[in-house]
Amino acid sequence: MPEQSPLLFVLNIAGAAALLIWAVRLVRTGVERGWSVPLRRLLRRGSANRWLAAAAGTISAVLLQSSTAVAILTSGFVGAGTLAGTAGLAILLGADFGSAIVARILISRADWLVPVLIVVGVTLFQRSATRSYRMAGRVLIGLALIFVSLSMIRDATEPLRDNAALAGALGYLGGDLLTAFAIGAVFAWAVHSSVAAVLLVVTLSTEGILPVSAGMAMVLGANLGGAVIAFILTLAKEVPARRIVVGNLALRGGAAALALIGLGLLPEAPGLFGSDPARQVIHLHLAFNFALMVLGLPIVGPVLGLVSTWLREPPAEVRLQRVSALDPAALADPERALACTAREVLQMGEGVESMLRSVLPLYEKWNEEAAAAIRAKEAEIDQMHIAIKLYLAKIRREDGDQDSEITRRVLELSDMAVNLESAGNAVSDTMLNLARRLDQSGTTFSETGWTEIRDFHDRVLSNAQASLNVLMTLNPDAARALVEEKDNVRQIEQKLQRSHLDRLKQGLTESIETSNIHQETLRVLKQINSAFTMIAYPILSETGDLLNSRLARRPG
Repeated sequence: MPEQSPLLFVLNIAGAAALLIWAVRLVRTGVERGWSVPLRRLLRRGSANRWLAAAAGTISAVLLQSSTAVAILTSGFVGAGTLAGTAGLAILLGADFGSAIVARILISRADWLVPVLIVVGVTLFQRSATRSYRMAGRVLIGLALIFVSLSMIRDATEPLRDNAALAGALGYLGGDLLTAFAIGAVFAWAVHSSVAAVLLVVTLSTEGILPVSAGMAMVLGANLGGAVIAFILTLAKEVPARRIVVGNLALRGGAAALALIGLGLLPEAPGLFGSDPARQVIHLHLAFNFALMVLGLPIVGPVLGLVSTWLREPPAEVRLQRVSALDPAALADPERALACTAREVLQMGEGVESMLRSVLPLYEKWNEEAAAAIRAKEAEIDQMHIAIKLYLAKIRREDGDQDSEITRRVLELSDMAVNLESAGNAVSDTMLNLARRLDQSGTTFSETGWTEIRDFHDRVLSNAQASLNVLMTLNPDAARALVEEKDNVRQIEQKLQRSHLDRLKQGLTESIETSNIHQETLRVLKQINSAFTMIAYPILSETGDLLNSRLARRPG
């Protein structure tokens, strides 16, 4: 076999690694876009006890093929106060084990499966009208590309098995486990995927390019690197959210360091995990994360306690006054003035989102300080709305042309501001009063009813976040998905109303006592969802994807 060019080898490995990283991301984003709400519901419902929470984390990580994505979702729940810190850390430990299961599944040789996955995936993605089926197609295409990339790595490294120079260089890593550990950690952090890092290391070990001991050390390092990814991505989050990520980093990183020491002290350790390099490396990865989960779950409370002594709530700081994006100097340039208005509308949306996030805990336990903060935020939203209307009126006066593109954008932004202000009023005037009534009456929702409201609120909150992303990106595909979800929310609200009426027929005391509050909460959440969704309509109208009316045209 002719000697392979070093440059060609580097290009082949780099291309295969890039495809692997992108394919893993393709699967993760497909699952997130198609089933983010059910996944969020699974994570929150798994908080009943630590073992259930860990199981929910494992399942979610297998579906998302990423423990980091699970960590981001879970930290958001903990930061919002809808999930206890101990349950959040338990979910993260389960997610670590779930990502190890993913790596074990994907490392299997399945060349025959690639064409099947591609054909089915492309068919679903191109032909399906339903978003969930299109995202299923995206996931299948991603899985096929993962297998293709691993096959490319095997083909690229096969000629190097007998390369003495490379064997000597990589053989050094077999004797310097600390360096191998550091390389694995840095690589996992650099590609933002411990799964991709582990798959690459296992494949190189299988082909005989990388010594087994070095492969094991790099996999342990990848576990540390995977925990660091979530730590960096949550630095700006609330302190309770960061605590669970730091706790996971301490447990996973500390355990990886101890396992590395054990690997150095026990040269015969690889033989405990299998008879060939692939099994030895991947089984170490599985055993490590399983042991971490089983041994870590009983001590999540003390670990969070220790983290809390180090990571404390910051002292109250003097808040700088919010600066409006409505720059008077920009009025001379209508395009620039419209950009300023869009920024202000986005800030309005973020304010309403924060109100929506904060109001649900008041249904469970009334807090006058939190209620006052919501009212104050609503007053600020009202002032922003008035300022936006006046600013847009000045833009129209500067433009002069009533039929211009500038006028069209002015009207669109004005409608967005009106809808967001309406959503803010719905939270502060309606939902806040409903929560207060629930507290004053001394009643509580039935367990089923409360679960329904929490799940529906979470879906609406997710859609609110998606709508603000659409406002920033103006992405037609995301806008279409948002409008499709509006119809879905309407159907779910009707289904939940029917479910509540069924409980009333059964004579459930909690359902009877809280009936009006329950039904009104569902209705107002649907109204808020519609207000946020209206952000997508101008984008779809411009692309021709929006009908002028829902009414069917009468024949003849």
